[in-house]
Amino acid sequence: MTINYIHEAEALFEVSRSTRRDLHMHPELGFQEIRTAGIVAKELNRLGLEVTTGVAQTGVVGMIETGKPGPVVMLRFDMDALPIFEETGTVYESQNPGVMHACGHDAHVAIGLTAARLINQHREQIKGSVKLVFQPAEEGLGGAEGMIKAGVLDNPRPDLALGMHVWNDAPVGWLGITHGPVMAASEIFKVTIKGRGGHGAIPNLAIDPILAAAHLISVLQSIVSRNVNPFLTAVISVTAIHGGQAHNVIPQEVELKGTIRTFEPEIRELVLRRFTQIVENVSNGMGCQVEIDLKSLTPAVVNNKGVTKVVLATAKELWPQAAIASDYATMGSEDMAFYLKEVPGCFIFIGSANDELGLNAAHHHPRFDIDERVIPMAAGLIAATVENILGA
Repeated sequence: MTINYIHEAEALFEVSRSTRRDLHMHPELGFQEIRTAGIVAKELNRLGLEVTTGVAQTGVVGMIETGKPGPVVMLRFDMDALPIFEETGTVYESQNPGVMHACGHDAHVAIGLTAARLINQHREQIKGSVKLVFQPAEEGLGGAEGMIKAGVLDNPRPDLALGMHVWNDAPVGWLGITHGPVMAASEIFKVTIKGRGGHGAIPNLAIDPILAAAHLISVLQSIVSRNVNPFLTAVISVTAIHGGQAHNVIPQEVELKGTIRTFEPEIRELVLRRFTQIVENVSNGMGCQVEIDLKSLTPAVVNNKGVTKVVLATAKELWPQAAIASDYATMGSEDMAFYLKEVPGCFIFIGSANDELGLNAAHHHPRFDIDERVIPMAAGLIAATVENILGA
């Protein structure tokens, strides 16, 4: 690597920050990113790139062509916001009440556009092509699947893929670059336990779905503690329970909602099988009927060892003294997983918190905000990694 991409990204910081704040003030939910997509397309067109809009409704794809034969690297950046009322009180606070960039996707777009500038202005340093993918609807709405169905992995097909996430679990200057599983497969469930309603003072004449639900919540935890190998892991969380309205009435039914997270395919299969068995057996054993609605959101995000090695080497070259975690993983989920099932690649975590400035609220929190110094760091890392992969 011959170019100081971090220095060049820092020189663009005022523009990058302005873009991020503008997007933060005008957040858009999944598949509604019309304004955001327009800003992305305008910037990519200004760079003279081949641009395709309306991919999977609001996605944007730009191509950096070097004219020299070589691999195709895909860079993916998500664009959508969340249905959350912002409470940061900043001058760039959301002007769309009830919608907020509470996960950092506004920063991801700014990082992507900055990286596109850096790569494009040094395209003579590389061979092959760079496919810039700005994706809608990452937050559980099927954005990656929609983009793949719309052909984002074709014409040309990427040889490898890179993605990244600003990460408020760690401070600016920290990097998480790990090969293997780094984010979990995600399932969501709704369980409806149906009993027979009755008077709370005469429970013997009713079939109590609340009692069944209470037993079920406890027994579900035995899957991880008694079925999953202790050296592996999984999470089953019941996050909502609804049933009954009056203090003296046993309700007809109770509804449970929650999530299941796993890394390895065999553990996922085991957990889902035991989940179904336990839900049915406990409910039926308590005299109730049960309906199970189990939906898969994403597979696990699995980083390719070879690609991750290049990213890690690039990061160490840029920041020899940086705190780089090469064994980091989280039970969070990400639809980058769908691309990495098809194309070898690496998903990078880059710290964005700053305790001294109070910029440390968790992702999806109403007070979420980042230390914007992460933007040039991330853009520089992406651009430098592309050069190390596609160096002419």
